[in-house]
Amino acid sequence: MLQPDAPPAAAPTGAAVELRAVTFYYEDMVMSFDLAVMAGEFMAIIGPSGAGKTTLFALIAGFERPDNGRIMIAGTDVTELVPSARPVTTLFQEHNLFAHLDLAANVGLGIDPRLRLGAEDRRRVSAALGRVGLGGFEKRLPGQISGGERQRAALARSLVRNRPVLLLDEPFAALGPALRRDMLDLVRDIRRERGLTVLMVSHLPEDASHAADRTAFVHRGRVIKLAPTAELFAARGIPELDAYLGT
Repeated sequence: MLQPDAPPAAAPTGAAVELRAVTFYYEDMVMSFDLAVMAGEFMAIIGPSGAGKTTLFALIAGFERPDNGRIMIAGTDVTELVPSARPVTTLFQEHNLFAHLDLAANVGLGIDPRLRLGAEDRRRVSAALGRVGLGGFEKRLPGQISGGERQRAALARSLVRNRPVLLLDEPFAALGPALRRDMLDLVRDIRRERGLTVLMVSHLPEDASHAADRTAFVHRGRVIKLAPTAELFAARGIPELDAYLGT
């Protein structure tokens, strides 16, 4: 099992991520988010294309700045912080690995972008690859492994960053159903081991049902409904959600 740099503290109580009266102007849409994600929670974000799911992640990660409101992570105001200063890792669907670098180097970028790695750093890289089922793959290039294995390597890089909030922006969408479930199970296991807070954007309701404690439905830049996942998918009488789910 991958060990963090220091013994993990007890999971904090309360919200790990909060968006407080956040507004963001995007073309002709005014997005407005009030959202609290509890520490250690696995939350799914669903909604139609163009609803604002990826923008919500960009605001949390710092790739976009809100026009109004505050973004809090573990009780600290991070609204003005650049992405590299936020305790957040984002795992995307594509462009996770550099084709010319072997897996050890790709994962090592999560520790030092200049790849100045010492012996302990290399041990952490190997441990992370082992934790995601890629032990012994350090010298392989991304083109020499499968799509699922590439996403596992990208997840390993997220682990060595050792940041408490993990954003999954549809990283497993290109995988088949069985492999997606395997990857979601792996993320859930690692979340429990590391005390991570996980947010996942998905167009696939079955992924949210499989992995998420709560699910938020986003429509036209707003969270229309947030509830325990089974409760949200059983809800009726919300026209936007009914239309999205085809109910």
